[in-house]
Amino acid sequence: MEPALRLTEPIAPQLVALLRQAIADMRLCPGAALSEKEIAARYGVSRQPVREAFIKLSEAGLVEIRPSRGTFVMKISVREVTNARFVREAIEVDIARHAARMATPGQLDALRDMIARQRMAAGQNDFAGFSTWDEAFHRAIAETVQNDFARRILDAARFQTDRVRLLSLPDASPMPVLIEQHERILDRLEARDGEGAARAMSRHLREILIALAQIAAAHPDFFSDTDLPEHTRALVPDAMSAVP
Repeated sequence: MEPALRLTEPIAPQLVALLRQAIADMRLCPGAALSEKEIAARYGVSRQPVREAFIKLSEAGLVEIRPSRGTFVMKISVREVTNARFVREAIEVDIARHAARMATPGQLDALRDMIARQRMAAGQNDFAGFSTWDEAFHRAIAETVQNDFARRILDAARFQTDRVRLLSLPDASPMPVLIEQHERILDRLEARDGEGAARAMSRHLREILIALAQIAAAHPDFFSDTDLPEHTRALVPDAMSAVP
């Protein structure tokens, strides 16, 4: 975490944003202990705004405050990840359907450039860089439909899937596979094929279901639970099939 506080503005909300991003990026790993004293020293602030930030993060389900024991980054819950993925699919599939009609040529060109940057990151085994452009790709598609309410819901749901996505990139969800899926989505958007874009987005967002069990088995200390909910298991065979 690099100090980037604006001292003329309220400190606690800035700490919330910085710590949230560090948790999502796995720079603060699931189960890691957080120290008020160390974070206050790192950012050159008093412990009070750090304490306020911890409370906000706890209310958001990102950290756990254990009385007399300390504050810890919440471990990943397979159930919460699958619930968040369900919400993302419900919203992003419909967004893709409408984006095929609403996206401007300039927006489509920008999406193509993002895929090129993803390919460059993959060629350099730059997992963090790939993850940044992956998120930008999904966010840019969402912005084409100009629905701020949907975007806010997606931002909250995305947190639950972001940490798993980073863990999946080396093996469970190879970057070339994800790039191919992004290209399929964009091809359908450029063809103004709303239903095709929706199908491609649905298939892409189910990729995590294939990888989730493998990731949890490889990183058991990062997870609080590891079993796929029954209603989600039925989606795995469909996720492994090709998009027509």
